[in-house]
Amino acid sequence: MTTAGLSQSYDRGATEVPLIEQTIGDFFDAMAARQPQREALVSAHQKRRYSYAALAAESARLASALLRSGLAPGERVGIWSHNNVEWVLMQIATAKVGLILVNINPAYRTAELEYALNKVGCRALVTMARFKTSDYLGMLRELAPEHAHGKPGQLSSARLPHLRRVVWIDEPGQGEEQPGYQRFSELLGGGDAADPRVAEVQKTLNATDPINIQFTSGTTGFPKGATLTHHNILNNGFFIGECMKLTPADRLCVPVPLYHCFGMVLGNLACVTHGSCIVYPNDAFDPLSVLETVQAEKCTGLHGVPTMFIAELDHPRFREFDLSTLRTGIMAGSPCPTEVMKRVVNDMHMSEVTIAYGMTETSPVSCQSSTETPLDKRVSTVGLVQPHIEIKIVDPESGATVAPGVSGEFCTRGYCVMHGYWDDEARTREAIDKDGWMHTGDLATMDGEGYVNIVGRIKDMVIRGGENIYPREIEEFLYRHPKVQDVQVVGVPDPRFGEELCAWIIAKPGQSVTEDEIREFCKGQIAHYKVPRYIKFVTAFPMTITGKIQKFKIRDEMKAELGLSEEKTA
Repeated sequence: MTTAGLSQSYDRGATEVPLIEQTIGDFFDAMAARQPQREALVSAHQKRRYSYAALAAESARLASALLRSGLAPGERVGIWSHNNVEWVLMQIATAKVGLILVNINPAYRTAELEYALNKVGCRALVTMARFKTSDYLGMLRELAPEHAHGKPGQLSSARLPHLRRVVWIDEPGQGEEQPGYQRFSELLGGGDAADPRVAEVQKTLNATDPINIQFTSGTTGFPKGATLTHHNILNNGFFIGECMKLTPADRLCVPVPLYHCFGMVLGNLACVTHGSCIVYPNDAFDPLSVLETVQAEKCTGLHGVPTMFIAELDHPRFREFDLSTLRTGIMAGSPCPTEVMKRVVNDMHMSEVTIAYGMTETSPVSCQSSTETPLDKRVSTVGLVQPHIEIKIVDPESGATVAPGVSGEFCTRGYCVMHGYWDDEARTREAIDKDGWMHTGDLATMDGEGYVNIVGRIKDMVIRGGENIYPREIEEFLYRHPKVQDVQVVGVPDPRFGEELCAWIIAKPGQSVTEDEIREFCKGQIAHYKVPRYIKFVTAFPMTITGKIQKFKIRDEMKAELGLSEEKTA
């Protein structure tokens, strides 16, 4: 339990509220039975609405269809799609019959798709047909031209040897037929909500069974398949919703992607564990559709990564929309600039917005601020440890727990820690030590009250002439400049100091700012060695689809541009 005056950087969460021991299917069915007529899901871009009873009936129908198609509990089924009704139906239906849902990033292209499907042995794949310039079925055809001559459920190909069935998400009656592939509407139409096998299989499932695989977007090497159980993600979704004080009256706008934990756990599962309504404003993030949907659906909560909130706040039509129904939501995915947080609270009426911190391997959230967290703590920390979880900050070299205020590696232990990396015992052991602690690779500090501050990645820390510099600190300072909309700071090689600082800056719309202005702003305010030597003005940062900034790409681009190499460093 958190108490003031911690003697070391270790804390554990409250245990008064017990963990949920049910499977996702059982818990969802019980919620639907308790409030059948309450709205459960709104997909604004598809113009579709479902009550809890309707969502339960449709997901049972889909679960039945999946079993009839020959899939068996424990087998893997991929979902390669942006946000839509079909995605959440797959999430619930697979959980009901023990199929392991494999989230595949919609940004993946052929080589990444081939790796993901084969790594975990997907037997079936549900996919969008296309989105904007991405032709998903075309990419599959490229990998497996043999599919054109196959039958659904009996597909075979040299490069995708495990895949037997491909289902494409269609608008019923629209789109041309796809040889070898099945329409989603056709699959669903073959199901029967009353199929007794669904209930029979559901009874045999255990909450500790793996139910979801998410590929972690590593900066080097192949992605790892973090394998999560019902127990992992159902409980995490519940305690996340508790922090937000969700009730059946809440309507949560979810513009973050479902293929990532942010959408499927902090969004979908936080809602269904509290009987709240999930609202999708669009298939992929668009700031205008978020503003329109919050107003039209009277949303009380809104999720996003900082770059999404910035895009909404700075949209030219922002002032046109009534966002007064908003109360809460979560900002996560990357560190939240203090100034952005203040604008979200003041201009978007989100007085009870919370910050969440975690990683895919921990289901994902291990720390979160609450609706009561004082604003100064809410903007400067990621809150306190979540219930039923232990956290500690350790010296990366010795492994010893450090004193409060001292930075070290953030480690976490408890129900939230993943089952392991799929078919990768060695990398699982690297991440989870013999005592069950997950080593995150994040640098953090913990104060005497237990509030945690993430100061960066161990690999992101810049060492300039022997001085340890945390880019986050400089980013927070530069956000205060009135012309700066967003900023990222990295270290680049330097023959004299080992590393020098480089800042990439996005100016606010309609503003122009110079290197001299930035340096003058820093003068006398921060130590001379923290003033970036290199400053570049850009219009966007390289980032993953979930809004995580890819600092290694910024570093690589600057090394190439400046003609720097690691070999030149002292």
